Amino acid sequence: MKFNLFGFRLSFQKIKISMRRAALFAITLLFTTHFASACSESTTNYPQTRRVNVVEEHFGQVIADPYRWLENDVRNDKEVAAWVESQNKVTNNYLDKLPGRDIFKDRLKQLYNYEQFSIPVKQGERYFYLYNSGLQNQPVLYVRDSVDGVGRVLIDPNRWAKDGATALAEWSASDDGKRVVYAVQDGGSDWRTNSGTGREHGQGTRR
Repeated sequence: MKFNLFGFRLSFQKIKISMRRAALFAITLLFTTHFASACSESTTNYPQTRRVNVVEEHFGQVIADPYRWLENDVRNDKEVAAWVESQNKVTNNYLDKLPGRDIFKDRLKQLYNYEQFSIPVKQGERYFYLYNSGLQNQPVLYVRDSVDGVGRVLIDPNRWAKDGATALAEWSASDDGKRVVYAVQDGGSDWRTNSGTGREHGQGTRR
């Protein structure tokens, strides 16, 4: 199947993507194109971003990094938090006025609303796997005591934050399947917090 969309020639047969992903791609491209076009015509005054005098030399090259301060953790730096809030305010003020948002929202909700299982990992006599019922913000880590056993919730990251943005990152079960170590990712940050669960496989203590 081939078609032209805004000058982009796409062949689903060649790139071997599913029709579901193709539909999602088309919706996203249409939305992004409309957004970019409208932004180019907009007279919105974006908040000013402070520049700092940070210059470093790496391998003989002088590199200026005037926005280094924005790398600070938004959870701990009030200035960064205020910058993010002001930027989001401008962006959401525009996005909230776009026509057809409900159509995109409903269609994407339909596309994502299906059960998702990860490949199970066997450690000792136990089987570990991730499961999402369809519209959960984060997949849940389950464990079974045998291949035919009933899965039970081991770690549910959806309970960690009201906005659902705190995720279970890397995780690994011990060889005997009695312990699990995992990392927590807050709000899409690259930072990780190490955690672990004991023999009873509770929710664990974030450390």
